[in-house]
Amino acid sequence: MSLAQKLQSKLSHGTDDAQSANPQQKLKDFIAEDPNSVYTFDSERDAPRSELCREGKEKGRKCIQMEMYSTQLFQAMQDQGFFCALPMDPTRTHIECKRIPKN
Repeated sequence: MSLAQKLQSKLSHGTDDAQSANPQQKLKDFIAEDPNSVYTFDSERDAPRSELCREGKEKGRKCIQMEMYSTQLFQAMQDQGFFCALPMDPTRTHIECKRIPKN
């Protein structure tokens, strides 16, 4: 069985992994591991999947795949208390998100 067939089978039959069924919870759990790090995300135009990376100081770089359009991920990161924007370097196309300090 090819990888594509396995993935299709998993998608059509569901999965026991609650996180894959709920991208919002997967996002919250990922952020909770290191909430003060800088996060970046990127995806192809209009793709239903985005790559979210954490640029951790102590834990290093870690990336996960999110089953969310980039516009949904942008909103979800803002809902988690992050300010997201394009980086200053015009050659870069990812979005950078930094936690907004709470007073």
